[in-house]
This record gives sequence, structure tokens and C-alpha cells, in this order.
Amino acid sequence: MKAWQVAELGEPEKVLRLVDVDQPEPSPTQLLVRVRGAAANFPDVLMCRGEYQVKPSLPFTPGVELCGEVVATGAEVSGFAPGDRVIGASVIPSGAFAEYALMEHATTFPAPDALDDAQAGSFYIGYQTGWFGLHRRAGLLAGETLLVHAAAGGVGSAAVQLGKAAGARVIGVVGGPAKADVARELGADVVVDRNTEDFVDVVKRETDGKGADVIYDPVGGETYRRSTKCIAFEGRIVIIGFAGGEIQSAALNHALIKNYAILGLHWGLYTGKDPDAVRECHDDLTALAAAGKVSPLVSERVALEDVASGVQRLADGVTVGRLAVVPGS
Repeated sequence: MKAWQVAELGEPEKVLRLVDVDQPEPSPTQLLVRVRGAAANFPDVLMCRGEYQVKPSLPFTPGVELCGEVVATGAEVSGFAPGDRVIGASVIPSGAFAEYALMEHATTFPAPDALDDAQAGSFYIGYQTGWFGLHRRAGLLAGETLLVHAAAGGVGSAAVQLGKAAGARVIGVVGGPAKADVARELGADVVVDRNTEDFVDVVKRETDGKGADVIYDPVGGETYRRSTKCIAFEGRIVIIGFAGGEIQSAALNHALIKNYAILGLHWGLYTGKDPDAVRECHDDLTALAAAGKVSPLVSERVALEDVASGVQRLADGVTVGRLAVVPGS
């Protein structure tokens, strides 16, 4: 089968190679699936660079989430059969940027009927992260103001839709007019182009000086520091990641004085520590998709042969919405 492999670390376009490899064999708890759709995620970029917390042995095939068709199941797998359409996490080193991939039974779920293969392949990580961040960690309430950074990106775009579905007023921060258009299409009530406006000023203006009740931050660095200037009394800042490249320090005296909470989210921990919550989340998200309230905005659908250039565009910060790999397209 064809698969992209990383045999040395570096920028995705330089280290990804499309090669012929043997089709992987599922362990007793795994499923072998034919890849129908796979999203490019920032962890794929970081793994290519050797900067992710998970550092697979070389060579490996990246692609951490997918929609697939079950081909075979391990002896201990129940509830799935060949032909089933599923979504979930891949098992690195047999990732989703290939014709076939492995999935672990515990992190595999029925694909929502309301989503096509590219959308379903982009639904697992971003929307689960958003659901846990906004509901389990921040306790977002209807009527509150939610500020979402990188609102046109993969993780941010999911948070915009989930915030609107929860009844919040959503302010999205983006970089550039094209991304601003995407944030509006996603449903953001107010869109801030950080290249031309100060989001702190906009948030204060839009909330009559109160500030945002919840801030969803996958960027970090200076974006986090500026966010503390527009957080509301009893507000919650949810730390999703550090796509800006800088891991900032938190001024805890400022959190004390202004009475706000700083919440970390490592969503992947829930798959091992509270798998029932992950299944509950999947059921809720599936219902929201069926109701038309959430749907991944797939801006690019690329063939398997174009993975390296697509992942590099994600690394360079020029993609909007989700970039999905559709083998055979």
C-alpha cells in the first residue's frame, strides 16, 4: 500500500516521503481500516519536527485522526464489523496519511451520518477538544461571551460552532481578511482581524467593559498575555496549546487580583482516565451534527499524493478551516 513516512525529522514538506509499505496487521484490540478521509492537525506538524510530546520511532506515518471503513478487526474487538464507517484516532506509527491505517477499539466510534468522509475525518480531535474545553473545563453558559483565538483554524473553528450551539455570544480572532470570512461563515457574532484591530479593545467595547467570560486559547505567548487584559470577573481562560510557538508564564498574582481562572486542557488524557466521558461527548456531538448545529468547514480536500504540501501549508499557518486528505480523490 501507499503511505507517507517520516524517516528523519524536520519541516513536513522536506521529510515526508510517499513510499510502498506492507499493509499493517491489527493487534487483538485494533481495527484495520481503509482510509476514507483524514484531517491534517498541528500535532502532525510537530511530530514531523520531533517537537510533539509523543515521539514515535522512525520511520512512522503521521495522520492522527481519520474516517475509515473497517476492513478487519482484532480478536478482542466487538461492536464493529467489516464495512462499518468509523471515526477516531489512528495508531501511530500506522497513521492516517496512507491508504490503510490502524485504529484502537477504545478510541473508535461510528461516523456521524450527517457528515461526508472529509468532514467526518476532521470531526474527532477538534470537536472533542472544544466540547471538553468549553463544557467540562470552562462550564460555558448560554448568554456568556466566548472569545476564540485562531477562530478560522482547525481547533478554533470547532470552538466557534460549539460556542454558538451552547448559546454563547462568540467573538473570533483571526489573522487576515480571508480568515475573517471563514470565522463569519462559522457563525462568529463578532470577528477581529488581529492584523488591523486590537482584540482587547474590541472585547471591552462589545461587552461594555465587562470582558469575555471564557477565552479559548490554542495560540499562547503574547496572545495569552493580552487575553488577561480582557477577561471578565470570574472568567475562565482555557489553555489548549501553543501554536504561536511560545509557552508563556502565567502571572498568578494577576489571576488573583482579577479573580479569573486559568484552566489547562490535555484532552487526550480523557481517553484513558474517563473513557465514558469521551463516549458521552461523541454522542452529543453526533446529535449536534444531525441537527445541523456543527459541521467541520473543510476548505481543502487533497489527494493522498498531495499530503506533504498540505501539511506544510498548515505548518506555515496559511490554511483556513480544515485540510482533509481524501485518498483516491
